[in-house]
Amino acid sequence: MCFVWGWVVQNRYVGDIGDFAKYSLLNALSKGKNLGVAWYLYPDEGHNNDGKHTKYLHYPEQWRSRSPRVFDGLHKLVQTGTRNVGSVVQEGIIKPAAVADECLHFVSPRRAEKELWRKQWFDRVRERLENCDMIFADPDNGLCQNEKFKGGSSKDWKRLPLEEAKSLSEGRIAIFYHHNSRFKGGHELENKYWAKNLEHCTFSVRFRAYSARTFFVVNADTNVISAAKLWTKAMGSKAEFMMHTSNE
Repeated sequence: MCFVWGWVVQNRYVGDIGDFAKYSLLNALSKGKNLGVAWYLYPDEGHNNDGKHTKYLHYPEQWRSRSPRVFDGLHKLVQTGTRNVGSVVQEGIIKPAAVADECLHFVSPRRAEKELWRKQWFDRVRERLENCDMIFADPDNGLCQNEKFKGGSSKDWKRLPLEEAKSLSEGRIAIFYHHNSRFKGGHELENKYWAKNLEHCTFSVRFRAYSARTFFVVNADTNVISAAKLWTKAMGSKAEFMMHTSNE
C-alpha cells in the first residue's frame, strides 16, 4: 500500500544513508527557493536489501554535524518505525512549498489504459508544481531515454524519461535523482552521458555510500552552485562535485 506522499521511491528506503544525503542536499540547495517535490512513490518491494543501510545513525559523532535536522529527523523515523515519505515532510526534515503526492499505482490488464493513466498522472504532477521555482524529482531507478520508457509497463514507472525531465525543468531549477548503474566505462562516463542528454545541466553531485547515486542539477544559479560545493565538502570523501557547463 502506498502512503499519500511520495516520489518513485519506496517507503522502505526512508532513513537510509541515501536519504541522509538526499534531504541534506535538498535543504542546502533550496534556501530562498519555493521547492516543489515530485514524489514518484512506487509500492514497496522486497526482493533486495535496499533501505537497510541505516547503521550510520549509530554514529552521530561522524554524521550528525553534517546536517543535524536531517540526521535527528531520520533517526526518529527509524527508531519509531514510521519509515514513510509522508513523515519526512510532517517532521520538517524537508520543507517543500508544494508536493505532488499521487501514488504511482494503477491496476489494469490493458497496457493502453495504463499508459494513458501514466500520462495523466504526469500532467497532474506538473499542475501541482507549476508555481515552484525549484523542482526535485526522485525516480527509483533514475533517468532513461524516451524510447526506453514504456508507459504501459508499471515497472517502467520507476524511471524518469528525459522528456519529463525537460518538462519539469522548463524555466526553473530542477534536481534529478539517478541511481548509478553498470554503465560501460564507469560512473564518471555515465554521469557525463546523462549531463549531456539533459538540457542545460549545470552540475552533478555523486554520493558513494553502499551504492552510488547522482543528483543532476539543471539551470542552476551561482548561489545553488556555491551551496552544492559547500555540501560536497561537508559530506567528505563520499561526495563528488562535477561541473558540466561554464556557469561558475
